[in-house]
Amino acid sequence: MKTVLAVITILTDDVDKMMTFYENILGFHVESQMEGYAELRNEGVRFSICARSILAEITDQHPSFREPKRGQCFELSFPLDSHADVDKAYEEIVEAGATPIKGPTTMHWGHRTAFFADPDGNIHSIYAI
Repeated sequence: MKTVLAVITILTDDVDKMMTFYENILGFHVESQMEGYAELRNEGVRFSICARSILAEITDQHPSFREPKRGQCFELSFPLDSHADVDKAYEEIVEAGATPIKGPTTMHWGHRTAFFADPDGNIHSIYAI
């Protein structure tokens, strides 16, 4: 098996709400969309949002896709050019509707990092070295 990551898919019960967040607040462009699925333009790997019900259906109703959502399952980290960019972007993202988790902080390893959540409560970060 070749170990190359080709797609990151966020599972949700509300594709429209998540798509609106990633498009309007984080600035992704929706490449394609169909009922229960959206693919967003991203450099590198494909980035998509998929309804949990669709994955349940295509995996013959696998029970794990029927379980209620539980806690933080993944984090997306977005690199920025400077510490000042982190401060500014965090303010803009929160002002636009992201849930603030932890404001910009210079971590002990030197990165300036801030955390915010999407509508499903997944916590993501922005950072600069």
